Amino acid sequence: MIDQGHLLSLLQAQISGRSLSRPFYTDADIYQAELDVIWYREWMFAASVAELPKAGAYVSLQLGAYPIVVVKGSDGMIRAFHNVCRHRGQRLCAKPSGTAAKLVCPYHQWTYDTNGKLLWARDMGADFDASKYGLKPVHCAETAGMIFICLADNPPDFGLMKQAADRYTARHDLADMKVAHQSRIVEKGNWKLVLENNRECYHCAGAHPALCRTFNDDPDLVGSDDSLSSPVGAAHVNRCEEAGLPSRYVIAPNEQWRLVRIPFVGDAVSYTMDGKAAAPLIPGMPFANAGSLLFFHYPNTWNHFLSDHVLNFRVMPISASETEVTTTWLVHKDAVEGRDYDLTRLTEVWLATNDEDRRVVEENQIGISSPAYEPGPYSMKQESGVAQFIDWYLQSMTRSVTGPRQVAAE
Repeated sequence: MIDQGHLLSLLQAQISGRSLSRPFYTDADIYQAELDVIWYREWMFAASVAELPKAGAYVSLQLGAYPIVVVKGSDGMIRAFHNVCRHRGQRLCAKPSGTAAKLVCPYHQWTYDTNGKLLWARDMGADFDASKYGLKPVHCAETAGMIFICLADNPPDFGLMKQAADRYTARHDLADMKVAHQSRIVEKGNWKLVLENNRECYHCAGAHPALCRTFNDDPDLVGSDDSLSSPVGAAHVNRCEEAGLPSRYVIAPNEQWRLVRIPFVGDAVSYTMDGKAAAPLIPGMPFANAGSLLFFHYPNTWNHFLSDHVLNFRVMPISASETEVTTTWLVHKDAVEGRDYDLTRLTEVWLATNDEDRRVVEENQIGISSPAYEPGPYSMKQESGVAQFIDWYLQSMTRSVTGPRQVAAE
């Protein structure tokens, strides 16, 4: 465990407008402190609602030291639990996803229903009270077709973000989406490097030839208030707003999440090599060229809501120098692969972009790990998003270190 005084002095030594010093990207004790004060306290994106289409469907994930399972109950409710048997601690669900009528421990077959209730435990004696050994719950909430979990005893408020995200994404018909494809990659880099790389497109022209066919990398497209500094961006937002698509820039008071709709390049309507739609128009959308609704929530998700499909991205830390990135492509539930959409066309741009970002992050990690590295200045025109993320990170860490500690639910 890092000494709190030492951590606070490191935090206070960081210079605004510059990258972090080397320990923040390499030190295992700082990584553990981040788990304790951010990852175990904030709401985390766990899965798309579309990943749980029927009762018994589940998704499992590892959040730091905590294995978690998210499951859809027979009553249609989605719940999250610690993925730990109440008998001797065996992990219940080892697969990343699946479907099970009941959750059965593979060790001694203790059996739980999808509501977390212990149904059966063999030979435990007449005095055994099964009602005391249900699965331990994890806070679970939904917005924008996405499931968030929180390990804290008292989670932060979820209502403000839910209200905004539900309103902005309503026309995308998320209740009627299905999973077309999902990819998982492990990047050999610190989780903050993954987020930093996402928060700027300074690198896009040199790193992402496929993405830049349709994604507009003009930094002025995303404004800092209700007015966009780019005439193209402003015209797009106004057109979408007039059609009933909430699009204007909105950001959380603490800048942890943001929503804004931006246009594609030229006449493009989707992330494809030719700019044409990859899947049928989502029924709730008024037109195809609605651009991309961008939604991020620190520290573990960014998302793109298009007229023809939706992209959810989930970031999960593995260690101080490893991060898992999961990408999920969603299309309307009635779209048929091979008839209504081609899976290669749907996924090729972001499969390529994710791999290009992986290489960027890994080379970034190698360079930062050198004793010769020292923090460099951000371009406030091109990297203001990175500076904003780092400011949020430093404020969150400092507030958590100096304020009252809250222990994650066991």
